[in-house]
Amino acid sequence: MTDTPATRALAASGIVHTVTEHGPVRSLEEAATARGLEPRQILKTLVVRRAEGDYLLVLVPGDRQISWPKLRELLGVSRLSMPDKDVARDVTGYERGTITPFGSLPSPAGTPWPVIADALIASREGPVSIGGGAHGVAASVDPAALVEVLGARVADVTEPL
Repeated sequence: MTDTPATRALAASGIVHTVTEHGPVRSLEEAATARGLEPRQILKTLVVRRAEGDYLLVLVPGDRQISWPKLRELLGVSRLSMPDKDVARDVTGYERGTITPFGSLPSPAGTPWPVIADALIASREGPVSIGGGAHGVAASVDPAALVEVLGARVADVTEPL
């Protein structure tokens, strides 16, 4: 099994999970097939910049995208952005395509970055798959347990692709 900060953090969290390792994938559909899941069960972890040095992680079902108006309203801000790949790596410790809240670098205050989980995640039946900190590594988990372990704020923040 691949040993990453994410797989170690998953184990330490106590959440029941199954690590899946597969070769490179080039699309959401390929990732879902490799993990034996539907695209809607694959979670993307997106880094969002609220202000200088202030980031959060948003968990988005694979078949959806962030609704920027909904997310801005939820956070009470007029502007949000996504950092470039280098900043995302510096903030989380992971490169794009491998980002996960598990084992991410802490905020400057030493605390985990806040996590927002789209409301559809919490209502899902069956497992969801979240990145495992390396290309081709993922973890299947119960969505309600995921939200609880991460202390994620659940809100409607996505729209269809």
